Amino acid sequence: MKKYLFLFFWLFIISPLFAAYNTWGIPDSSEIRSELQERWFEADLATVRENKPETYLNDAGQKFQIRLEEVENAFYIFMSPATKLKVKIFTNEGERTEEQEFFPGDNPGSWVLIRDKKTGKPIHIRWYFMENSEVYVQFSPHKKTCLADMVIFDSYVARGIPTGVPFSLFYKASFQEMLKVTENILPWKYVTIDSNAYHSIKQIGNVIQENLPTIRYIPDAMYDENYTLVRISDGQPFDIYNYYLERGDIPFGSNSFHEYKNLYLSSAGFVKWIADGLVEPIAGNGLNRAPLILETTSVKENGYQGVLSEQYSLSFSLNWIRNLASAVISVYTSKTYLFNEAGVDVNITPFSMTNNVISFVEDSGYNPAVLKTLFYLLAATDPETFYFGAIRETDRSVVPEIKTFNDCVVFLPYFDSNHLFNCFVFMNGKSFTLDDFCRLYQDSFVYLTRVRANDDFYPLSINSAESEN
Repeated sequence: MKKYLFLFFWLFIISPLFAAYNTWGIPDSSEIRSELQERWFEADLATVRENKPETYLNDAGQKFQIRLEEVENAFYIFMSPATKLKVKIFTNEGERTEEQEFFPGDNPGSWVLIRDKKTGKPIHIRWYFMENSEVYVQFSPHKKTCLADMVIFDSYVARGIPTGVPFSLFYKASFQEMLKVTENILPWKYVTIDSNAYHSIKQIGNVIQENLPTIRYIPDAMYDENYTLVRISDGQPFDIYNYYLERGDIPFGSNSFHEYKNLYLSSAGFVKWIADGLVEPIAGNGLNRAPLILETTSVKENGYQGVLSEQYSLSFSLNWIRNLASAVISVYTSKTYLFNEAGVDVNITPFSMTNNVISFVEDSGYNPAVLKTLFYLLAATDPETFYFGAIRETDRSVVPEIKTFNDCVVFLPYFDSNHLFNCFVFMNGKSFTLDDFCRLYQDSFVYLTRVRANDDFYPLSINSAESEN
């Protein structure tokens, strides 16, 4: 009890100091909220409905609005800072742009009290503090104290953490005071962003994007260490002209590389092309094919997967991205690392709960439903790293079903200058949004390996390919 009394004393002594200031620079409404508890936070719903939206200024001159919004089973009391947006106005006299004031309920600095509609009891206090509104902390009453959660893109990275302080404390507490209470119990490292740390990631993503128009997807095709187009399956030269000729689709007039200016890459060849862009400035050439196809998995020989593996390469893309990431480390360090020595696998499970889905499965990877949260955390804690992915799909047209790793993908997560999360996603020579990728492969799993980014990224381009051929 003495500990809690000291904490209360400390919080309210410093309250005036932090009322209009916090280390995150987030608009703070604590001094306003301290006068509204009886009318807004504790009054019954009928009384709260009588309150019209009200606006206030804090000591820093920042404007806030408090208002009521209702849903089926709950009602929300928003305390939201003002923001100004430019909107287009259409009149009989033409179009003009006008700046208008809004109070979004999920802006950084927004504080929300959620109450049960039937009983009026508080359910949560939710605090928004990032430009990504899907990131927030919330507090829930529990006996005489309350529990804390941290949520990132619908996934709990911390859930039900005891705070040791009463729920009502957060009716009046400032953002800085909330930070002090939770600094040792919530994983703030996941949301502490240095937006200047992603130069290499963004540069690599932009260079890949610039080269996409010249890339054509061709199964089994890759460029070897000498930038000769070869087949992944046997390492033999790949005759692109005959490839098209056999299909009755001749995109150029003669057997000349120069008349059809593109790079020809399979799914695996595409991610190797990216890896080659990192190692070539150091090693002077691309990566060898042979070490990239080495097996990294084992199955029971007399099991169903073992029998199938005698006929099919069930783990092809998993082997490929593990060996590829290990090869990049080997070039970086001038020391040869095999897959099991390189530590390239990503297998962290930082989720307390994620929409009741299994987030990670050994030897299969991550459920796409958690990838957005995962890459947010990885970008925040390891800003100089990107990720190769192997997609494990299931063929349910046969019985028993077959699970295979066939395709590869690359993810480059980062935060922009406004601390907004984003992620380059490239696959088969095409660009995807992370949301679209996760939707397309929602029934699959994605295994990840990590690769250190580098400013010196020079992948094979059509101009350099011409000079090599």
